[in-house]
Amino acid sequence: MANTYTQVHIQMIFSVQNRISVIRKSWEKELYQYITGIIQNYNHKVLAINGMPDHIHILIGMRPTQALSDLLQDIKGSSSKWINQKGFVNGQFSWQEGFGAFSYSRSHVDAVIEYITKQKEHHKKRTFIEEYLEFLKKFDIPFNERYIFNPVEYETE
Repeated sequence: MANTYTQVHIQMIFSVQNRISVIRKSWEKELYQYITGIIQNYNHKVLAINGMPDHIHILIGMRPTQALSDLLQDIKGSSSKWINQKGFVNGQFSWQEGFGAFSYSRSHVDAVIEYITKQKEHHKKRTFIEEYLEFLKKFDIPFNERYIFNPVEYETE
C-alpha cells in the first residue's frame, strides 16, 4: 500500500502540578490557542480543548508520525514555559507529571467533543479526581490509588 491511512482519536487529560487551580478565565482561551498551535505544528487535528482551573482535556485526531508521549512532553513543556514567560501565575507554573490518554472510535467522537465542551457544567457535579478515576475504570486501566494525583512533597531544609 503506497499511502498510510489512519483514524486515531485520543483524549488527553493532564493537571496542574499538585492540582492547584491557577488557570484563570482571563487567560485560559489564550492558553488553549497556544496549545492548539503546538498540536497543529505536528499536523495533528484539535477536535476539542477545554478544562478547569486545575486540569485540561484535549481531543485530537492524531497522525501516526509522532509518539503520544513526545507530543504531551512538548505540549506540557512549551506551555509551562509560555505561562511562566507571560507571568500569568505567582511563582513557577508546571504541569503534574504524567497524563491520561484514552482512544475513541469515530462513532464516539461527537459525544467526547460535547463532554469536553461542557467541562465547567460537568464539574459542578463531579470532582476531577472522581472523573479521572471513572476514566481509568471505564477503560480497564490498572492503577494504584496511592499514586493518583498525590501532591508532591518537598523536603524542607
